[in-house]
This record gives sequence, structure tokens and C-alpha cells, in this order.
Amino acid sequence: MRQTTVAGQFYPRDPKDLKKELSRCFKDIEIKPRNIIGAVVPHAGYVYSGEVAAYAYALLPEADTYVFFGPNHTGYGSAVALSQDTWVTPLGMVDTDRELGKLLAGSIVDYDEVAHRFEHSIEVQIPFLQHRFAESFKILPVCMGLQDEETAVEIGVEVARAAKASGKKVVFIASSDFTHYQSEEKASDNDHYLIDPVIMIDIPEFYRRREERNITACGFGPIAATMAAAGEYGAAKASLLKYATSGDVTGDRSQVVGYAAIVFE
Repeated sequence: MRQTTVAGQFYPRDPKDLKKELSRCFKDIEIKPRNIIGAVVPHAGYVYSGEVAAYAYALLPEADTYVFFGPNHTGYGSAVALSQDTWVTPLGMVDTDRELGKLLAGSIVDYDEVAHRFEHSIEVQIPFLQHRFAESFKILPVCMGLQDEETAVEIGVEVARAAKASGKKVVFIASSDFTHYQSEEKASDNDHYLIDPVIMIDIPEFYRRREERNITACGFGPIAATMAAAGEYGAAKASLLKYATSGDVTGDRSQVVGYAAIVFE
């Protein structure tokens, strides 16, 4: 059982307070499901990035399984780690898709719970799905310590092909913030420069631009994996739904973190 690690920090621990906070995030956003194949969402504290994430979650269709690609901030565990545990949040338990997980045996992905134990990037996403879909879904959490282009593409393709073989309805979700701790002007410029190839679903250009400007998007590998997976499913377009920074909440524009909600369809 994978217990909560950041409840009470990134989001409320009390179920009533968490439901209230999620309702706030979705307050001015229309729930209008579309045929979304994949998404990019931020993973900061809900007060900072929850509303940005809600823009993407509001458009997600019901699915059997939501595949999460998240960066490994802690350094623990395998380089590419798949969780098969049941995950617990203040809103209840969510099962992992063990059938889909078994289809990844022998691939680049390892079965490893250690990498997930203290990692927040996927945990903070699950209550959004619980808010939208109650308990009618499973998850497949993949934590990425390796984020190079070759690895990210291989992970995305492997998972997408396994999902196709399962015959299930699957949506792929990348958990990533963008620029960390630069002025809002510089962060916004760099982030939109990096988001452009995501909108074009151009993975090589995405990596080229990130390296060119040394852009500190922590989940660049998960973003690329999601692009690769969406490509396997024939994604024809991507859209930037919302961009914001922590400065919009704190008022401090000198050192911000950038957040974006992007969808592939």
C-alpha cells in the first residue's frame, strides 16, 4: 500500500478540506470532456498550480487507466520505476492496473516501489482524478530518474504499445513544472520557447531547445514520454490551455516557477 507522503503539505490532509480545495481549483473551469490522448500538468502545491492542472483535468475523458509519467526528485529506486501497489489519498484508495503492468515485463521499466515512496510528482495528481471520476479508474505510475531523449521515447512507446495490446481505454499524463526560480519575464519567455515544440509534438526540437537554454523543467522526460505515447496513438494536435507562474499567487515576480496545462488529441 503506497501511503500519502505530501498530504498536509502540497494539498490538504483532511478529506473535507481537500474536496473544498479541489472545488476551488475547478471553480471557473467548465468540465467538458474531449477525446484527449495525453496531457501535461504541473505538480506544485495546489494553492500555486492546482488551477492550472484543473484546466487539463476538466477536459479528460473517462478511461480505464490513467498512465502517469513523473520525474524522480528523490533519487531513490530504479531509474525507470513502475508501481504496482494500491495508492492511498485522503479521498480513498486507487488500484494500479496490474494487468497492464504485467505487459511491460522485460521492457526498460522496472517493478519498483522504492522510487515512488517519497516522490510527490504523481501523488499530487491522483486527487484530481478522484474529484472527476470517483473510483471508476485505475492508474499506472511510472517514475523516471532517467530522462534522456532515447529513454523517454522508449518508455512512451513501450507503454503505449502495451496499452494498445490490453485493449483498454488509456490516457497518458506527464507531471512536470517548467522553469524554476527565475524572474517571471525570463521564465515565461523560456517556458513558451520550450512549450512550442510540445505543441508541435516534436521531441528532438523539444530536447534541443531545453539544452540550448538550460531550461529547468523538472519533468522534461515525462513530457517527452507522453509525446511519444500520444504519437503512438495518432495524436494530431496539441494545445496549451493555461500558463501561469507562482508569482500570480505570491505576488513575487523575481523568483517564480512556471506551470502549464497542455493536452494532446
